[in-house]
Amino acid sequence: MTLRVLIADDHAMFRSGLRAVLDTQDDLMCAGEASDGQATVSEVRRLRPDVAIIDIRMPRLDGLRAAEAILADPANTTRVILLTTYDQDTYVHRALRAGASGFLLKSLPPEELIAAIRVAARGETLIDPSVTRRLSARLADGIAPPPTTADLDLLTTREREVLLLLAQAHSNAEIADHLGIGDETVKTHVSRILAKLNLRDRIHAVSYAHHHGLIKPAADRRRPRLAPWVNDAHSEEG
Repeated sequence: MTLRVLIADDHAMFRSGLRAVLDTQDDLMCAGEASDGQATVSEVRRLRPDVAIIDIRMPRLDGLRAAEAILADPANTTRVILLTTYDQDTYVHRALRAGASGFLLKSLPPEELIAAIRVAARGETLIDPSVTRRLSARLADGIAPPPTTADLDLLTTREREVLLLLAQAHSNAEIADHLGIGDETVKTHVSRILAKLNLRDRIHAVSYAHHHGLIKPAADRRRPRLAPWVNDAHSEEG
């Protein structure tokens, strides 16, 4: 099965570079391009791609509002990945509330973006690990109070291992590989973790893990370096 991907970015060189990356993969193809937010919404509705990669800052309509419009459409089937140069927390909040399948930095190596596209197409959510490190403290203001520490006793040893890997921003496939188990087994463990701890979703699970000290904070505030396949035109947010 070939995944059809829409590229939305206001820099033509970035779109060209990303299209070239997609062309190296037998199971991915560029279904179309858009250079502003309004065109992105229109093209997603017209082309119905499997995944849309949307830059956050674009003219006419920013990428976040474009994503919100796309994901609010009851007929929409497109998964949305948002890209940005800077990992501002307000962007993360809005992206998650809108239902985005990914929030990634443009410093991401091309092979990791390719993997993210496949993760999004499977219906999973992927957040850049550098964002996940500090996500829970900021998310805590907008979610229900996490369960008590005693509730951790409800988890099996394997479920605790899965929760720890979830909190480190690993996808289901990465968790399966790390633990030597199948993808479906990981999905079962995740579902049981959410049910036992009364958590809403994977992001809530990340918050829980950080809140209870399962992951030590290690925020990296350094200015991100653009990936080599991103053109120098992105010296500003794009």
